[in-house]
Amino acid sequence: MLTTAGGYIGGKVVTAILVAALLGGGYWCYRNPDDLRTVWHAVKYATVWLGVVAMLPWATFFVTTWVMAKDSNGAAAMMLGGYVVADVLLAVFLIGGVGGLGTLTWMVLFLGFLSAAVYNFKVCEYLAERAEDF
Repeated sequence: MLTTAGGYIGGKVVTAILVAALLGGGYWCYRNPDDLRTVWHAVKYATVWLGVVAMLPWATFFVTTWVMAKDSNGAAAMMLGGYVVADVLLAVFLIGGVGGLGTLTWMVLFLGFLSAAVYNFKVCEYLAERAEDF
């Protein structure tokens, strides 16, 4: 009984918080249309960057098999480094250069590049395992 009541009340509290956040966000968007355009601009470019980062190692799967045939750690490092350089160059292009960026922006970019590098490594590792099976 107590668990059911707690779940019911918790659900109502979460719903109230979500409604308040939605109303507050809507009011903020109404009062700051220029800031909203800026936010959507950033979201659009971030989505494009994430899409390219996610697609790049899959679209170039043949590079992974070529590097596997080389059986060289140097070739694998160059391949992963190439992916990271491509990710960095795309991000710099999308944000319009690196001039005038603040500390928070640099931190976010660094974490994004680090995440992209780990993602590229894991995808290439998966593709290499799959290629060994055939």
